[in-house]
Amino acid sequence: MSGPTTAAAALRRRAAGAGANRWVVLVVLCVSLLLVAVDATVLHVAVPAVTEDLRPGAIELLWIVDIYPLVCASLLILFGTLGDRVGRRRVLLLGYGLFGLASGLAALAHDPQVLILARALLGVGGAMIMPATLSILRQVFPDRRERALAIGIWSAVAAVGAAVGPLLGGFLLEHFWWGSVFLVNIPLMLVSLPVGRLLLPESKGDGRGPWDVVGALLAAGGLFGVVLGVKRLGGGEPLASLFTLVPLVVGAALLVLFVRRQRRRAHPLVDLRMFARPAFSTSVGCIVLAMLALVGLELIAAQYLQLVLGLSPLETGLRLLPLTFAAMAAGLAGARLLRRFGPRRMVCAGFCLTAVAVLLLTAMGGEDNPGLLLFGFVLLGFGLETTLFGAYESMLSEAPQEQAGGAAAIGETSYQLGAGIGIALLGSVMNAAYAPGLASVSGVPASASAAASHSLGEAYEVAAQLGGSAGVALQRAARDCFVHGLHVTLLVSAGLLLLGAVMALRLPRVMQCEAPAVEAEIPAPREVVESRVSA
Repeated sequence: MSGPTTAAAALRRRAAGAGANRWVVLVVLCVSLLLVAVDATVLHVAVPAVTEDLRPGAIELLWIVDIYPLVCASLLILFGTLGDRVGRRRVLLLGYGLFGLASGLAALAHDPQVLILARALLGVGGAMIMPATLSILRQVFPDRRERALAIGIWSAVAAVGAAVGPLLGGFLLEHFWWGSVFLVNIPLMLVSLPVGRLLLPESKGDGRGPWDVVGALLAAGGLFGVVLGVKRLGGGEPLASLFTLVPLVVGAALLVLFVRRQRRRAHPLVDLRMFARPAFSTSVGCIVLAMLALVGLELIAAQYLQLVLGLSPLETGLRLLPLTFAAMAAGLAGARLLRRFGPRRMVCAGFCLTAVAVLLLTAMGGEDNPGLLLFGFVLLGFGLETTLFGAYESMLSEAPQEQAGGAAAIGETSYQLGAGIGIALLGSVMNAAYAPGLASVSGVPASASAAASHSLGEAYEVAAQLGGSAGVALQRAARDCFVHGLHVTLLVSAGLLLLGAVMALRLPRVMQCEAPAVEAEIPAPREVVESRVSA
């Protein structure tokens, strides 16, 4: 009984891999992902050096930092579905080339406008690379057991890239100028282009009907508006602000038009019927909730480590490393956990474990507690990666092969939207809990209290200007209010995570390893070969 099945699986693997070793293909895809993940965070530590050299205005500096994730998130669906149409490897290789060229332009930028343009082009390249890596991975690993292991390695590499970015940036800035954080991409891309062309298999969707250019532009414009509005909310801008409300409303309207257009078309850009599958829609919802609950919290935790505990940026990065190592371990163990426990229990347990870690961290106070932080961050990293791994694997396995690029783009877009909404939501919760405590500090003028209520960093600056007992009182009050706000934010985050655990109950109980869609993809001649092998 196992003979025909084994032979069929072997034939599927050979057909999907196009002659290349699929594990070598995975290495190439992981290098691609590592570059994109590193570039999303590497600039953060270089902002002071960029500011000193290029002298950007406040708005220009904001665009330098935000334009990369904004453009990348907006174009994921466009390039994910384009890859399904014209070839995923082709889009990936074009993304490599554009990423390398944009990196060189960014490194040699002589004014803020050029750097903004270069960062925008990096976002375009990232949007071409990200969904292509997942969709090619879906193709070269048709067997779900192997694919689960590959996704675990892929997600572990993503966790490494996010953590390595600031550390790599700090190292380069100590020895070179700020442009070196971009130049490091070029030699890796020069290697990835020929290696990718040689080893990566080409794949497309079914090719039925024309590519919906209007739909792709509607999706890109809608996501750009929504993500821009959400980012402005996360930066503390009021919802009633014209530059926040207009992008949100216009973006939402364009997305509504996009959905209506896709439902009417015989050959839609994104088959929205995928969302009718409980496993697919639930997985997307879990990704959004996981990121919503934790990304804003990570930024607040970094402020706590630096401003409350007084750690340096490097010490802060080192304190957060256990979170990354735990996430790597969860990614590598994810395939085995998924086979043993199934998607429902795995994702639900990941949410619950992360909620426990968040509640444990409410014990953080004004004094350093390294043991508590170490244990809390390890639980947090393992729980979060377990959740994301199970959700990504279920989502990708539920999507038809011909829609792999669109499905991967939906997953990545959900990740980005969840992160943006999380920063806005948890930032608002933090500010609502932090600001009232500074309204009446003994000996501090009302104007100084109002300025200090914006953030803990501003409170320290105001306290330094006041000096004397009033400055000391304001600084102490601001620290206490920040810790209180952190506790409230942690409780809200834990509530969101428990909501995610309830949502995960809609996922399949067991991991279904025999996918009928994969069998249907094998051309007729190979079906004949399979029958002969089984005979």
